[in-house]
Amino acid sequence: MMRENTSWQEARDLLLSLAKETDIEETALEECLGRVLAFDLTASGDVPPFDRSAYDGYAMRSQDLKAAGKDSPVTLRITETIPAGRVPTLPVVPGSAARLMTGARIPEGADCVINYERTAFTKETVTVFQSLKKGDNIVRRGEDVAAGTLLARRGTVIDPGLAGTLAAQGITRVRVYRKPVIALISTGSEVVEADCEEGPGKIRNANRAAFTALLQTEGCLARYMGLAGDDAGEIAALISRGLEECDAVIITGGVSVGEWDVTPDAMEASGAEILIRGVSMKPGMACAFAVRGGKPVLGLSGNPASAMTNYCACVLPAIRRMAGRAEALPTEFTAEMAEGFGKNSPSERFLRGRIRFEGGKTLFSPAARQGNAVLSSAIGCNAYVRIPAGSGPVEAGRTVEGFIL
Repeated sequence: MMRENTSWQEARDLLLSLAKETDIEETALEECLGRVLAFDLTASGDVPPFDRSAYDGYAMRSQDLKAAGKDSPVTLRITETIPAGRVPTLPVVPGSAARLMTGARIPEGADCVINYERTAFTKETVTVFQSLKKGDNIVRRGEDVAAGTLLARRGTVIDPGLAGTLAAQGITRVRVYRKPVIALISTGSEVVEADCEEGPGKIRNANRAAFTALLQTEGCLARYMGLAGDDAGEIAALISRGLEECDAVIITGGVSVGEWDVTPDAMEASGAEILIRGVSMKPGMACAFAVRGGKPVLGLSGNPASAMTNYCACVLPAIRRMAGRAEALPTEFTAEMAEGFGKNSPSERFLRGRIRFEGGKTLFSPAARQGNAVLSSAIGCNAYVRIPAGSGPVEAGRTVEGFIL
């Protein structure tokens, strides 16, 4: 049964419940950044796999240095030199030490390391002027990662740290979720493509580029189906093609209640079932969300800022779930308004702007212009805050809640 003017949270949760993860594929380790891990990564071995030196210096026995001091130095015989990557050949016995480089394996019998700068040495001996404790300056086996440790859960976005950790475990082919392919359809008889001249009554297609970028940010592939006029049959044909070729469809334009707003009719003509018409939020109130064959069909406003706000609040979590991300909801925050906002908010309002940390505070600066069609004010924005329905003007210093993009 179709719901009308529902809350944005209800719309978000419904779309999230419909979203299905894409299938799994493999990618090369060097191409995995930003992809979503499709398995729980458990350490198969210790990292490092042996005790190693933290410095260029000497490995020795702490027992031999108990009496060492500035006025009572201890001199030890050097048994061998151990470069990084070479296995020691001799044990360290009482009265001896091994010269070694950073990262070199600790020889048998040694239990501490001292760096060159704190010694006096010749080719045959090293003199130490202080005592050391067992384990000093040794990077222990498994200090970074112990075998059996859960390193990352399925659904984690691969960042540089995880990429390096995969390499340390010897993984060169990574199982990840396939990038969702999202069909984009632009509508409106007044819209022309960006490379066309703006004739009388025409406006260039900003939504195509904006939503391509939004989807790429989430690790998705955007596939442009084309530009349709205010014709339900033409839009329906593009929807059907998008559903055949892609994992979901996003349409901008034609979702309000005017005579030429025919996108909902086109959805139904394509065989999609409309689940939601309109949500209680500003901007972004006009929308139509549908499903066909388990695939979402997402109709958003033709006004770019309005469409982007609804996308970020209602649609984005579903897109993230399709991409395989375990954490689909945006990170929320509480902040202080750095500047005021002078309008009333009869319905729940979303303000776009920038969050920053300054003087021990989390501050939010709303964009100067918040109009539905003012796309340029989204430049550099990294967050939204929510102003509760029924609020009057919001003064600077007021505490607000929002989410990071």
